[in-house]
This record gives sequence, structure tokens and C-alpha cells, in this order.
Amino acid sequence: MTATAPKGPFKLVTVNTAPERAYRLIGRVAKALEDRYTLVHAGNCEKIDEVEGKVREIQPDLLFCASMWSSEEAEQIQAIAKELRPGIKTHAIPHGLQVERGPDAIVEYLLEKVPSLLDQIDGN
Repeated sequence: MTATAPKGPFKLVTVNTAPERAYRLIGRVAKALEDRYTLVHAGNCEKIDEVEGKVREIQPDLLFCASMWSSEEAEQIQAIAKELRPGIKTHAIPHGLQVERGPDAIVEYLLEKVPSLLDQIDGN
């Protein structure tokens, strides 16, 4: 049986007020999925008003909203990304998950969600 090359690379932008935590957690997710997908954490926005510039600059395949954003803020962030980059896959981590259950819960949650998002992206 021959191993198939991982799908990707997929560029990801996160929207997180704690960028070092975003890079650390996404790094864990990317490492766990590296046999199936190549996930590149291409940038982070600390504020909603940074989303437009970052999406224009990076043209990401994915955008994740961290759990510190309210559902209204996450909807606004995702709408900005989708307007600028049709076909982008966006996901909002449930509000409060990091505070309630910690970083390991975020990684576990993303490991459940990310593969189905990546499999929906065209061209890979």
C-alpha cells in the first residue's frame, strides 16, 4: 500500500486576541493532522478591523474565530472573510470553550472539525 501525499497546503488565518496561543494551538492541530493535510497558519488578526486586510493579503482557504468572540462578533468576522474571499471556509469555535475547558479542549474540538472543512475545499 502506498502512502498518499497530504492534501494541501491550506492557508489558515485565525482571529484571536492572544496570537501566541493561536499559533501554539493551531500548531498542535497541524501536527496531529500532518499525515492527511498540510495546514499553514499564515496569519492572525487580534482585532475585527484587521480581518479585511489580512484576508486580502493572505487569501486564506480557512478562517477560524477564537472562542473569545461573541456569536455576533464571529458572524461579523466570517461575513467579512466570505465577502472578500468567496469559497473560504470559516468556523467559529464555541464562545467560552477556552475559558471553560482549556486549550486541550480547543485542540480536541478542532481535530473533530478541521478534516471535514478541509475536505470541502476545492482543488485539493
